[in-house]
Amino acid sequence: MPRMTRPAALALALCLAPLAAPAQEQPAGAAPPAAAPAEPPAAKPPAKKAALPRELYATFVTSQGKIGIRLFPEQKPASVKNFVELAEGKKAWTDPRTGQRSTKPLYDGTVFHRVIPGFMVQGGDPLGLGVGGPGYAIPDELEASERFFDQPCQLAYANSGPNSNGSQFFITEVATLHLNPVKCDRSPSGLCGYVRFGEGVCGCELVGKIARLGNNKTTLEKVVISKTKPSCQ
Repeated sequence: MPRMTRPAALALALCLAPLAAPAQEQPAGAAPPAAAPAEPPAAKPPAKKAALPRELYATFVTSQGKIGIRLFPEQKPASVKNFVELAEGKKAWTDPRTGQRSTKPLYDGTVFHRVIPGFMVQGGDPLGLGVGGPGYAIPDELEASERFFDQPCQLAYANSGPNSNGSQFFITEVATLHLNPVKCDRSPSGLCGYVRFGEGVCGCELVGKIARLGNNKTTLEKVVISKTKPSCQ
């Protein structure tokens, strides 16, 4: 039987298990990965909101140190807005542990539940199992010409297919060219891939360290959003 190449195997792994853990059953009553809520919130009158600043950063404060990421609201406005609001507790989400609506900062106290040395570290699941999310999904923001994953230390949403982005994210350790968008028939846009919305500016060496510690060994204590470039000190 022909052997699968490492890039192909890693891409398959990320496609199959960014939000779902195929090797284990989902716990009874667990919300489906990145699924929209059964009863969407009542529509509200449109309100004019201030645009996110052009220069915006997220500092991932972990039990192993800090990782600084520059966010790109001009390239991925909806993706960045969703992440920032979940991080700061400015967006309501459904806690999969209780089924109750919450406005607590979603990422505080979560773990890097799935890590692969030489590839990426993944977090953002309130359950810590790889099957949880915020109870809703946001659409993809992809362009066919993107080549962001040609570089290491990229921040992107994990997903379970087209337009299934929620709260789970991953940060790459190395260049992962096979994660760049590709044409496909499964997506309404004709593109499949991972929405990259940030790039590391400091602390990227921690990605490899966290990956080699193993699943669930590193806590994401909080995500700090700022307009100034972090130093990771």
